[in-house]
Amino acid sequence: MFDYLSKSEGVSKAKLAAGVKDGSIVVVGNPRRRIRPLAVGAGCSTKVNANIGTSPGKSGFREELRKAGVAVDAGADALMELSVDGETERFRKLVIKRTKVPLGTVPIYQVYSRRRLDFTLEDYLGEVEKQCREGVDFMTIHAGLTLEGVRHAKRRIIPITSRGGCFIASWMMRNKAENPLYDGFDSIMDVLAEYDVTVSLGDALRPGCLHDATDKAQLHELKVLGKLTRRARERGVKVIVEGPGHVPLDQIEYNMKLEKRICHNAPFYVLGPLVTDIGVGHDHITSAIGGAVAGMYGADFLCYVTPSEHIGLPDADDVREGVIASKIAAHAADVVKLGRRGRDDMMSRARRRLDWDAMFRLALDKDVGKLRGKHVLGGECSMCGKYCALKTFDECLDA
Repeated sequence: MFDYLSKSEGVSKAKLAAGVKDGSIVVVGNPRRRIRPLAVGAGCSTKVNANIGTSPGKSGFREELRKAGVAVDAGADALMELSVDGETERFRKLVIKRTKVPLGTVPIYQVYSRRRLDFTLEDYLGEVEKQCREGVDFMTIHAGLTLEGVRHAKRRIIPITSRGGCFIASWMMRNKAENPLYDGFDSIMDVLAEYDVTVSLGDALRPGCLHDATDKAQLHELKVLGKLTRRARERGVKVIVEGPGHVPLDQIEYNMKLEKRICHNAPFYVLGPLVTDIGVGHDHITSAIGGAVAGMYGADFLCYVTPSEHIGLPDADDVREGVIASKIAAHAADVVKLGRRGRDDMMSRARRRLDWDAMFRLALDKDVGKLRGKHVLGGECSMCGKYCALKTFDECLDA
């Protein structure tokens, strides 16, 4: 495993082994699936996740499987299956069978869809173990949400934007009891440890708007997640910590460094973050801006955001645009934090030579070459034509 990861990540086997040992690097992969392991964390390239999943009355198996294929083809390093209704188990098994990248889930979705607010810890443990046996590679567990966190959230503009977090908060308020996932955390970790499945500690109180960023609710949950990180590691579970959300540009650096400190340098998995609330219809862009900055300051894993965020379920084109935008953000971050500029320099030299074949081959979006016939005419781009700056400069050199 370390031989493959060392080569693919450009990191020595000794450094990988040390990172895995101290928890700053997590290798995601359920032994029950035959997939290439994915390294997430310190010194590794910034990874990108894409969400898929059926939605009541909107999308079915065929369309969501197509979107999964589109996401992986566009460069997604992992998928999360977020179905909340219907034959979720059957669909999950199809995704596990037909894809070759790590798959994450949110078990509370299936528990809530069956039991609503009558679920118990035993219901939850049963679902977690079932998904582990099926081959799920990582799971979002919203164990950091507590009664105190819910009280803080009530003061927000948008109290809870996390769907799984809302299910659990509703259970807590109705039953006037602490989060069963928090109380039963060690039991959940024991199941994950048995199957070597990674926990992604969910941020139920991630900010859903700029106004709520880095507030008491978010920071309270982050402190709880720091304690849970230590407890999970003590039980032999690999840990990723999830983060915001909507965050103004000037707060991103602080958020990234704070998570690393409080959560013992665990890999950080962020949704975006989105840097403005008014990019509706174009939130893959607002997310990519935030993702690049977050990655530069230490985020290890970016969850894509599509143009349809805040509007509705994305179609295949939205999925592709979301993945490409996040891949650009991830690479921009790696240029800075890992010094990975080799491909960029190769692109620059190809441009200098006006080598169109090389330019399209080096592009992050491998399908962009399909536009060649539209924009490249007789070996010249349609922007400048015979007035190409490079050609003009070379003519002066030759004169």
